[in-house]
Amino acid sequence: MTNRDLYTSAVNDFKEARRKAAMQGIMARITGRPTELLSYEEVRQKLHALESGKKTLRDIPLDAIVGSVGRYTDFSRNFLPLYDGDQDRWARVMAETTGLTGLPPIEVYQIGEAYFVLDGNHRVSVARQLGAASIQAYITEVRTRVNITPDTQPDDLIIKAEQIEFLEQTQLDRVRPDTDFTITNPGQYPILLEHIEVHRYFMGIDENREIPHAEAVKHWHDEVYCPVVQIIRERGILRHFPERTEADLYLWISRHRAKLEEALGWHVETEAAAADLEIRFSPELSQAFSRLTGRIYDVITPDALESGPPPGAWREGALQRRREGHLLSNILVSVSTTDTDWLALEQALVVAHRESGQLQGLHVVKTKAIAEADEAAKLVAQFENRCQAAGIHGHLAVESGAIARIICERSHWTDLIVAKVTHPPSDDPIARFGSGLRMMIRRCPRPILAVPDQVSGLTHALLAYNGTPKAKEALYLAVYLTAKWGIQLSVLTIEHEETDAETIYDHAQKYISKHNIQASFIRHEPGKRSETILKTAQNHACDFILMGGYKSSPVVEVVLGSVVDEVLRQARIPLLICR
Repeated sequence: MTNRDLYTSAVNDFKEARRKAAMQGIMARITGRPTELLSYEEVRQKLHALESGKKTLRDIPLDAIVGSVGRYTDFSRNFLPLYDGDQDRWARVMAETTGLTGLPPIEVYQIGEAYFVLDGNHRVSVARQLGAASIQAYITEVRTRVNITPDTQPDDLIIKAEQIEFLEQTQLDRVRPDTDFTITNPGQYPILLEHIEVHRYFMGIDENREIPHAEAVKHWHDEVYCPVVQIIRERGILRHFPERTEADLYLWISRHRAKLEEALGWHVETEAAAADLEIRFSPELSQAFSRLTGRIYDVITPDALESGPPPGAWREGALQRRREGHLLSNILVSVSTTDTDWLALEQALVVAHRESGQLQGLHVVKTKAIAEADEAAKLVAQFENRCQAAGIHGHLAVESGAIARIICERSHWTDLIVAKVTHPPSDDPIARFGSGLRMMIRRCPRPILAVPDQVSGLTHALLAYNGTPKAKEALYLAVYLTAKWGIQLSVLTIEHEETDAETIYDHAQKYISKHNIQASFIRHEPGKRSETILKTAQNHACDFILMGGYKSSPVVEVVLGSVVDEVLRQARIPLLICR
């Protein structure tokens, strides 16, 4: 075969290689898997690598060549040519390779198990096109602290480089060697460094001094990072995201919390943000199915007929969120312009002082335009000024929409709802169907403290106990308040249709005795239950009532009403309703 024939054949090989490169590019866009060669200089700088200067000659695997010194944009990851302008040179190299001339060894740098071409990119491309497994090369070894392999992708390289930079700046691998800071996505280590700098800034404000960087790093690790990791471990969140790391989830939770705070206009606790992230984004089939069925149920079921979460669900979540022994420290208070005396806020402040808590205020208006008006801004300022004067941290968010629905949605971020009883559930079935307060009591996943005409010091509770599941939640909360707040507790046992009074009385007494709580017990007196509850509270000078929420189906209670509705209509002291 003449030289001209060799060259013509080589041109055809080049065109075939270009077609492969084009098809590979299309597949890369579909799959999202990068096909670019790595830049040696970028790798060397990012990995802080040092060249040894010593060269050795040996065969190296072609599959282990992952980058180039100067022509990393001219070829794909498997050295297919990317530009038509390379045709002549590529064809000449192919002709020489298949002819009698042969080719000299290439020159490469070696980093870890991977190689980068210094001289001989076209020779590598031709050799791979010919199906060769190896090629002879002069090798210069380059030393670095991390290893890279032929499988290393550009994102992997960026992550390794960022990790080196992070550890060099923080020395956390030395001062806190037991913590694994592995991250699986590029661009995240700089965010960790930013977190540390922000923490350092606020430390300086709190302590009124310049904080050394090394001190801030350790304090951030111990007081910010580790508590979030502890939440991740306690909740077992990693099982939902097996390809992620604790450092990944720390950043994910931090971002999710910031987005929630921006959307809600509230302070969101880390535990709440972590729980929400787990529920919203877990790829597990059970979680995904639960989210889907929940959305379908919410669409097809009228608000008034939704049953809400099962009894005890709030307690399970509360125990996970419980901070420093407090159960009700994150309080949602509904603010209405009709509550001119700010009774709901004043009552919420009483709870916040008892729980060392904070208030998340919510004012719901009809339209977005009203929410953005000056009057809404004035209400926000008044709310926050009142909280500040009381020494309680509080935020007020203004949102447009249906009041009861929005309160129920936002209650997931809190431990307790405090609301003024402006319109108690009516005695009329049609009016009951549209009662916002009744819908809140049924649907909201948190206890509700309903405030009628006066603010209570919450010093003496009457527990109306009938042994139903929701009444048992009220019993649990009564024991907590008695033990934590030191309140006086009176227990009124009321016979239930399915359980006799003696059984109910024995259960309440044993539960309270088990927790070493003192309480006075009152047997059910004959008469209408709602009237008995209100009369007993008055006779024993109780300043609030504790009871379980609705026990029957939504349809039955809409039609027939309930004891809860009757007490809400007549009570003059706050009513703490559990679910």
